Amino acid sequence: MGDRRYVDELTTEELEEILLIRRHEERLARLRRIGISTSPEPPSIRLGGGTAVQTAVRAPESERWTAAPEVKSPGSWRDRLLLGIEIAALIGLIAIVISLALSVYKINREWNEGQATRAQTLPTPTATPLIRAAVLPGGHLPPITAGAEPQPLNPVPALVIPTPGPKSPTRLVIPSINVDVPVVPGDDWEQLKKGAGHHIGSANPGERGNVFISGHNDIYGEIFRHLEKLKPGDQVIVYAGNQPYTYIVRTTRIVDPSDVSIMYPTSTPILSLMTCHPYMVDTHRLVVIAELEE
Repeated sequence: MGDRRYVDELTTEELEEILLIRRHEERLARLRRIGISTSPEPPSIRLGGGTAVQTAVRAPESERWTAAPEVKSPGSWRDRLLLGIEIAALIGLIAIVISLALSVYKINREWNEGQATRAQTLPTPTATPLIRAAVLPGGHLPPITAGAEPQPLNPVPALVIPTPGPKSPTRLVIPSINVDVPVVPGDDWEQLKKGAGHHIGSANPGERGNVFISGHNDIYGEIFRHLEKLKPGDQVIVYAGNQPYTYIVRTTRIVDPSDVSIMYPTSTPILSLMTCHPYMVDTHRLVVIAELEE
C-alpha cells in the first residue's frame, strides 16, 4: 500500500532519496528520446514504517525506445570505390617512377662498365668544317629518319667525325665536382655515349677561340650531373694528350636549345661546358663559361 503522507511529513533523508529518483527518471527519459533502450525498472525507496514507495512508472511496451539500427549512407560504396581507384592510381604512379629510375640506372651502369674497355674506331680524317648547327647538342632523343622509327643503336651520322689531332682535347677534369672523363670528337647521339663531346669546328685547348664541350647530366654516366654547382673561380682542366690546359670558371648561363650563339667562335681563349637542364626535365641548356688561365 502506498505512502500517502504529505511532503512536510517526510524526513530529510526520504526527500533526498525521492530527489535522486526523480533525477534518475529524467535521465531515462532523455535516453529514450535519443533512441536508447531504458528497460530496467526504476529504483524504489523505503520510507518510514517499512512501506516501499516506487516513484517511477515503467513505460508501456509500445512506448519503449530502442537504439536505432545503423543506416548505411547510400554513398558509402561509392566512397570505397573512389578510394580503391585512388590507391590503384598511386600504385601505378609509383611503378612508373621506379621503372624510369631503373632504366636510367641500367643505362648508366652499362656506360660505366663499357667505359674502361670501349675501343674507339674512328673514320678516315677529313677537314674540320665550320660550326653549323640549328640546335644545341645533347638532346635525349635519338635521331630519326623520315618515315622511320627512332634508331638509338646505329643512327646515320649527320657529320663525319675527323681523326683527333695532337691538339685535340682528350680528357676533362673538374676537381670541385669530381669529374674525370674522356673527351671524344663530336657531340652527336652516339659520341655522347662515350664521354664528353668536343664540338667539331670549335677551338682546341689553349687556342684562341671557343672550346665547346658537352655531355649528358642524367644518362650515360651522368658525367655533367653536378655541372650547375660550378661557381666563379673553380678550375676546369682540359688535356690535349698529356698537355693540361687550365680554365677558370667565370659565369653560368641557362639558354634555350635553339640558342646556338653560345657555340660561336670568340676572340679570346675560352671553354664552354654544356649539358641539359633541369635534371630529368631537359627543356633548356646549362652553359658554364671559363677563361684560359694565363
